[in-house]
Amino acid sequence: LGEDFDVLSPRMPNGTNARYKEWKIWFERIIPFLKKNVIFIGHSLGGIFLAKYLSENRFPKRIKATILVAAPSDDKDREETLADFRLPSSLSKFAEQGGMIYLIHSKDDPIVPFEQLEKYKQALPNSKTIILDNREHFNQEAFPEIIKLIKHLS
Repeated sequence: LGEDFDVLSPRMPNGTNARYKEWKIWFERIIPFLKKNVIFIGHSLGGIFLAKYLSENRFPKRIKATILVAAPSDDKDREETLADFRLPSSLSKFAEQGGMIYLIHSKDDPIVPFEQLEKYKQALPNSKTIILDNREHFNQEAFPEIIKLIKHLS
């Protein structure tokens, strides 16, 4: 992204046996380091974490955009359980404070079924959707589409 951007990429605790409450504590520790007009990006479980957190908590700074990449919306059609990461019934608080919300998903994602994107689209009707082909679960090293999006938002 270049020198004009400060990027924080926290490694959330206990990745193989993740707990929402632990991630919440970890996330709240970095809030003082964030500037206004922050752009959040959450991949997979990180995406549902952001959706849940911003639906249940008032964020103290202005959020410019929130980008959810291959984020699960529920346990249906998934091998793994979301445990305490389950979304609340309404994402209205997230919609209010999440800035521009982008939903990015690949049609061939083997981990989070493509149909899960529809649930976010219904709950967040003003969100923008970016659908890609042949990107699976976005575990590739390069992600030029997200770089372009971040630069466009700035």
